[in-house]
Amino acid sequence: MKDIFKRLSILTLMLGLFYVSSFLNPVLAQTPQALYDKAWKLIDTKFVDQTNNEQDWSRWRHHYDDVIKDDEDAYVAIDTMVSSLNDVYTKFLNPKDFKEENESIQGSLQGIGVQIGVRDGKLLVIAPIEDTPGERAGLKAEDEILEINGKSTKGVTVDAAAEQIRGPEGTQVTLLVKRGKEPAKTYKITREKIEIKSVSTKTPEFAKIPDNIGYIRLSSFISKNAAGEFEAALIQNCDKDGLIIDLRSNPGGLLTNAIYIADMLLDSKVIVSTVDREGYKDTTRATQRMLTDQPIVVIINGGSASASEILSGALKDNNRAVIVGKKSFGKGLVQEINRLPGGAAMHITIQKYLTPDGTDINKKGIEPDYEVDLTEEDIKKERDPQVAKAVEILSSKTVANKSGSKEEDIKVIVK
Repeated sequence: MKDIFKRLSILTLMLGLFYVSSFLNPVLAQTPQALYDKAWKLIDTKFVDQTNNEQDWSRWRHHYDDVIKDDEDAYVAIDTMVSSLNDVYTKFLNPKDFKEENESIQGSLQGIGVQIGVRDGKLLVIAPIEDTPGERAGLKAEDEILEINGKSTKGVTVDAAAEQIRGPEGTQVTLLVKRGKEPAKTYKITREKIEIKSVSTKTPEFAKIPDNIGYIRLSSFISKNAAGEFEAALIQNCDKDGLIIDLRSNPGGLLTNAIYIADMLLDSKVIVSTVDREGYKDTTRATQRMLTDQPIVVIINGGSASASEILSGALKDNNRAVIVGKKSFGKGLVQEINRLPGGAAMHITIQKYLTPDGTDINKKGIEPDYEVDLTEEDIKKERDPQVAKAVEILSSKTVANKSGSKEEDIKVIVK
């Protein structure tokens, strides 16, 4: 396990976005122009696309020399410069935003408890966090947020949308939400202090799971305690004949959590590889601390992103688990976060990641071995066909290697 610590440093994934926490040493006060120049240099040396979105990056270096008078000017200039890269995951965080991000990692924040993202120009709910105002109000993965407090979200950035949705405990936010082909619906949601709970062993509503099958719901990798919580739940269920790991609507979190959890379930296997701007490939393997050899079924859906895809991809490619549900979100880029003078920071896309068999899942997602939908009709009829399929697989004496594969089934005898 120490080897993984040494190699990973502080690898993290936050709000569904991978990044390496490569914090620079605090720098004494310097000019706003120097702050801007530091941001320019970071992009110049680290951004994964060496063409910088097919533009001459040098033109930005002194572009604002005559207009930057204070830090606020520098923040606006950096944000504009970064936007030219046309990469939603490379972004500038002012001191306030960076502080709030760190609070999220510590396990608490104030808001409604939903992870959001922009895809194809639409502001989407990636996933609601379990037992939060957003989930209780009925928000679901893939919901499109059309308006926030009466203002259109057309062209809005993730950061700007998050700023509008967040707010002090006890205040309200109004969202206009469209789900599929249904008419848009207004949600008035009261903000709360969100305690991020990562793991639950409570059987999901409408699901029927036999006593001999364990169930672990991992709703987020965000909290730094998620891996420890998962390990405790795994030990609690180690005497079961099989295990269901539910990653539905899990938007990601700390990459280290995904690595450590995969390490509990794999024995000396490849977990993930990253490829940088120079084409250098770095591979992370599991140690020999596998805690269980139980048959496993992982459930995913369109809200399963980033760290969820790392874990499910590692288990799938190593034939350690069968994947059930719907195709995952498709987030396969790695960001590095660099702290800037004055408390600001930058996320910079520096790598892409590959699953153990070399698959790039960015914008593609992970395909389940067994595609099983969970519809509104299922919920109305109080049934969960995805969990039911997982139970069916674990209750049999064999677990198929891959759905539709011509390869022989792997014999996994239920204890």
